[in-house]
This record gives sequence, structure tokens and C-alpha cells, in this order.
Amino acid sequence: MSRIGKKNILIPHGVTVSVNGQNVEVKGVKGNLLVKVRPEIKVQVEDNLIKSSILRETKETNAFWGTTNATILNAIKGVSEGFEKKLELVGVGYRAKLDGNNLSLSLGFSHPIVFEPIEGIKFVVPDQQNVIITGIDKQKVGLVASKIRKIRKPEPYKGKGIKYTNEVIRRKAGKSGKA
Repeated sequence: MSRIGKKNILIPHGVTVSVNGQNVEVKGVKGNLLVKVRPEIKVQVEDNLIKSSILRETKETNAFWGTTNATILNAIKGVSEGFEKKLELVGVGYRAKLDGNNLSLSLGFSHPIVFEPIEGIKFVVPDQQNVIITGIDKQKVGLVASKIRKIRKPEPYKGKGIKYTNEVIRRKAGKSGKA
């Protein structure tokens, strides 16, 4: 039995959830999300609760059951509050700025890197060293943040690169001279 799958999900005020076959549609203040449910799992809405159960028992059903509940819970949180990831640019001359909706990054290359947001994602640049990625879909926000971080990962000697704000970079000692 899945511990997460067994839990019923409470629908907060201002959020509506409807089930159409294997699709769960979540509507809220910030937008709409559609969650596709595996055929082994049954989802139903009763009163103000979302209940999921197993239809067919397979080897992976418990994992699908817990994942389905977690995904629906993330969709509910996304349409009511939204998600955000914060990135920090560390290095001399590393800068970020907005060009319309696009994010322009100066990361020590010979040219600026322009990153276009995917649907449902917005960039906020409070200052030149910080970028905030916001959206209602947790998976898309994390995907865009990881793609931007991948452009220039933090290196272990000086710590230069793009890192998550709460990320700790393990630093290495440099060369040691002969004594």
C-alpha cells in the first residue's frame, strides 16, 4: 500500500477539480492544469475531497498511485499559489536582463545567451545577479531552471556559474605549491 496514495486530498477554497475519464482538470485563480492519470488508478471527487484507488494490481501500481496523488496535489498548489525557482549568477561580469519576455544572459562567452520561456513560464530579474522563474506547473518551472543552470554549472574551485539560491557548492582546494 502506498502511504501517499492512501491519503485523501482536500480541495482548497477557490479551486475546482473535475474528473473526465483518465484526465483530472484543476482550475484555480492562477490558471488551469490537466493531469493525466494512468489506467491502473481511479480518481474520484467526493464532496471536498479527492480520493484515488487502485483498479488493476500490477508490480508498479503502488508507485503510480502515490505519484498520481503527488501530481494532483502539485497541480492544486500550482493553480492556487504557483511555483518559483531562484537562480543566482556568481562570477565577474555574469549578468542577467530581460529583453521583453526573453532572458538574456552574459556568462563570459563571446555572445549573450538568449533564453525564450516556454508556455506558462515567466522570468523576473530583480537585479543583475538573480533570476526568478515562476509558473503554475512545477515540472516546467524545474525543467526551465535546470536548463538555464546547465548553460554554466558552478565550478568547484571558485564557485563561478549559475546556481540555485539555496544550493551549497562543495569547494575544492587549488594547487598547492612545493614547500
